[in-house]
Amino acid sequence: MSPGAQHPDDSAAQPLRSDAERNRGRIVAAARTVFGREGLNASMASVAREAGVGIATMFRRFPTKEELVAAVFSDRMDAYADAVAVALDDPDPWRGFVGYIEAACAMQAADYGFADVLTMTFPTAKALERRRDEAYEAMVRLINRAKATGRLREDFDPSDLVLLHMANAGVINATGDAAPDAWRRVVALVIQSFEAPARGPLPDSPEHDALYRAMLRASPGGPTAPAPDKSD
Repeated sequence: MSPGAQHPDDSAAQPLRSDAERNRGRIVAAARTVFGREGLNASMASVAREAGVGIATMFRRFPTKEELVAAVFSDRMDAYADAVAVALDDPDPWRGFVGYIEAACAMQAADYGFADVLTMTFPTAKALERRRDEAYEAMVRLINRAKATGRLREDFDPSDLVLLHMANAGVINATGDAAPDAWRRVVALVIQSFEAPARGPLPDSPEHDALYRAMLRASPGGPTAPAPDKSD
């Protein structure tokens, strides 16, 4: 065969690569729709039907649900991290803190899937978890700034925001289209409870490892990894 001649398999190989990329795009778009409508409890089979592909094609592109979740929500996690950065830029730390809570909870309300993502952890989705960790560190700085103003109660703990997201996800999933704005009242009530002066002492916050295990248990596939060390 001459150097310029086409290999018999070349013409077939390129369409296969294009088909694979198209199928991947269709699956991600379908998963965004299905997860946004039904949350992460939606099955992979439901996503495959929405995408118009066979279940075998689905699992060739995304062998695990966690990989699909990471592909679908990477941009949402970026937006979440950006919301923390915007809050840190606010010259009024308390206003930034409240604005962050309202923005993050609104993201949950707009997308049932993302409501679940913020209450779960995905150990094998390294990029997604790295972005979450960056947002967490920025959130701790945000909390410390709000405390320094005297507006945020001194016994507030970062885990309280995780619990808020869990509670908000529960309200969103329970009320659905029947009362789509119910979460706003719940979040407003919780924000008022965060403000100093505190009305009374709080029970101890959950240990980090225990909260991580709870997030891991809620994730697709359940517990698969030990808790990371977030100690100072």
